[in-house]
Amino acid sequence: MSHKKTVKKRRPENSGDRFVTGVLDVSRAGMGFIITPDAPEDILVRPADFNTALHGDTVKAQLAGDAKKRGRQQGVIVEVLKRKQLEFPGKLQLSANFAFFIADTDKAMPDIFIPLDKTMNATEEDTVVARITEWQRNKKPVGEVIQIMDASDESDLAMKHILMENGFSLAFDDEALEESARIPELIPQEEIRRRKDMRDVFTITIDPVDAKDFDDALSFRVLDNGDYEIGVHIADVSHYVEPGTALDKEAYQRSVSVYLPDRTLPMLPEKISNELCSLRPKEDKLTFSAVFQISPAYKIKKHWLGKTVIHSDHRFSYEEVQEIIEQKEGLYKDEILTLNRLSQHFRKMRFRKGAINFSSQEVRFKLDDKGRPVGIMIKESKESHQLIEEMMLLANRTVAEYASKIRADKKEIPFPYRVHDTPDEIKLRPFIVFAKKYGHDFDVSSPERIASSFNQMLGDAQGKPEQHVLEQLGIRTMAKAIYTTENIGHYGLGFSHYCHFTSPIRRYPDVLVHRILLECLNGRVAPDKKMEQKCKHCSERERAAMESERAANKYKQVEYMRNFLGEEFEGVISGVASFGFWVETTEHKCEGLVSAASLAEFDDFVHVEADYSLVGRRSGRKFRMGDKVAIKVVSANLAKRQLDYEWVIASGMAEEKQASTLAGRQLKRKKNKKKKK
Repeated sequence: MSHKKTVKKRRPENSGDRFVTGVLDVSRAGMGFIITPDAPEDILVRPADFNTALHGDTVKAQLAGDAKKRGRQQGVIVEVLKRKQLEFPGKLQLSANFAFFIADTDKAMPDIFIPLDKTMNATEEDTVVARITEWQRNKKPVGEVIQIMDASDESDLAMKHILMENGFSLAFDDEALEESARIPELIPQEEIRRRKDMRDVFTITIDPVDAKDFDDALSFRVLDNGDYEIGVHIADVSHYVEPGTALDKEAYQRSVSVYLPDRTLPMLPEKISNELCSLRPKEDKLTFSAVFQISPAYKIKKHWLGKTVIHSDHRFSYEEVQEIIEQKEGLYKDEILTLNRLSQHFRKMRFRKGAINFSSQEVRFKLDDKGRPVGIMIKESKESHQLIEEMMLLANRTVAEYASKIRADKKEIPFPYRVHDTPDEIKLRPFIVFAKKYGHDFDVSSPERIASSFNQMLGDAQGKPEQHVLEQLGIRTMAKAIYTTENIGHYGLGFSHYCHFTSPIRRYPDVLVHRILLECLNGRVAPDKKMEQKCKHCSERERAAMESERAANKYKQVEYMRNFLGEEFEGVISGVASFGFWVETTEHKCEGLVSAASLAEFDDFVHVEADYSLVGRRSGRKFRMGDKVAIKVVSANLAKRQLDYEWVIASGMAEEKQASTLAGRQLKRKKNKKKKK
């Protein structure tokens, strides 16, 4: 009996069974690299294989050939899963029948075809914003001009550019604006009857002095038994923004309001954020509330969750409330002082139970009428801020605990928790060694002990020179808080259950929480199978907003420090790398780089990573994070959003420099003698 030999057919080199998903990073030279967790290294993509993908897009790619034979693994993009950016600043090239838009970007991308009736009558001299509306494979992208910008306003252009490169649309979709315009301002009586009416209960809002979107309010009254009833009332955005509408899709796409130094890019149109939902004083407003009964001895006896209608009696700024707390005098002082006493107790208990007490400082710019920075303000967290913070934390935690107990088909419901993981062990190790040099010991036997060690260190370092650097480095060891359906708790706050419920005007996850909470209260939960995907999107948009805010703040720092070129200031080393160290000026809180190249005349410096320092090979001179130094402002590059400083040699250091230079010359002579021998 004969047997045929089975021969396996050789698979074609571009076999279609291996795919990866990742983010496309396009270099200035035009080559693409897919950053993906699905492969040990980035996947190379040639420009011909982008298939309409642009820098920052999330893509699906087919792997091409054998990585071992070809060196770096290559791929071909087969699908754009998510666009990072659809709007771009740039210029037009006009002809008799059509126009092309050339984007102002350092990333390679094709010109965009613009029909003449979609140019807004812009000229070739105008700087415009164009949006891609259609892009079929193997064809040019098609778009439209959506805005003509004032090219003379350099700062305005820069702020808009920052927003667009992080994927934020400058204007709302027409359909979303039409929907918001159609919403009636008058609250129907039948809607009020469906809610708990709390309009006769004393209610206030406390917000920044320049705020327009008041999304939270506090009510307060003393019950007959002497207990306090405190209501945390949140703007009922979900009543106005219904799932599946153009307004909802736009809010989801943005997911967050972006706060730049000179403007706010809201998540929702102004009619919603500043009018219908804003809890303005002396107006009836629809809210979603968490109402607590608390004893004078700080015990939370019971709580109630549900929809309400309120009427705010007064709008306070943080500064006004802080003055009442400090002076113990002023409008509604009894209510405010009681609320403050309760919130300070809750705060103390929170830290005692494991929350980490990082202090917070916010740098704000004083701007002139054209948005140019003319000064710097440092805002610190005071008791007035903590009053609101603790009440919001209480409401957020209570809602998350309630949702965690709800079951659908005997399973936990998909819910957008706000979670924060334990510190990164790799980042924590060198930090512990560094902290020990200042006399701070860490117990790493458990996450709880680590948190306790952090609080001990922060308390002991209070007011000492090393406080700022220890706080900065400590924060860097922490994981990033994210949204997810997997509830692992919030390590930094010390909560086992936590979510975002209190800011639906400016955060989409809060809108999701409101919708699910209402389903739970009504006993009709419809589990959302796409909730984890929505959580991931909201986390990504949050990071994009933070990146926008960082970039805009950096731009304003550079814009401000241009006024001080050649001037010298005191500062603190805020970061160290092999190529130099960063210094934050004490007076302005503006950070710039002192490059290693500028230090070469003093010594050859080596980066000691574990010590967060640069150390001179010959002199032993050390620049360590947290050290005070003097610097001179030598360059302020707005295009790169970059400040360059030079280290200013302190008095008494001239001799050291001379000795270091002499030692270097002697070493050079010895080397030359050896060569001659």
